[in-house]
This record gives sequence, C-alpha cells and structure tokens, in this order.
Amino acid sequence: MKKSSAQTLQFALCLDNAGYPASLEVGKVYRVIPDAEAAAHGYLRIMDESGEDYAFTANRFHVLHLPLPVGQALLSASHT
Repeated sequence: MKKSSAQTLQFALCLDNAGYPASLEVGKVYRVIPDAEAAAHGYLRIMDESGEDYAFTANRFHVLHLPLPVGQALLSASHT
C-alpha cells in the first residue's frame, strides 16, 4: 500500500539558528521536506521563514515524532 504525503508529514524543532537569524527561529517548529541526499550528508531540508525549503545541518533541530492528526493541524495552521 502506497503512503499518501499526509502520512509522511515530519516536523522539527529549531534548537540553533546561529548564522541564520533571518531564516530560522529558535523554538519554532518547521516542516521537514523529505530529502534522502541531504540526510545522507547530515542535513535536514526545512521550510524556513521565507517559505522556501533549504538544507540546514540536522544538529540544529530536534525531529518531532507526532501523531498524524497533530502534524496535519500544524501544516494547516502554517497556511493561515
């Protein structure tokens, strides 16, 4: 059975924005965009403050494991 994109929502909490204060806010939850190549090099692809996705070092974040309804609510709230 193929998973829908809604079943693969992933988020991460920003822990460190050093060097990127305009792009990242410490304590904010960001949408993670799946990117196997970035992950292989120790990066997470994040939808940042500009609304664009960029790869940042994974150690700047704590990946959150949330129930699907919570992830959907966060995603919905970010579009309002």
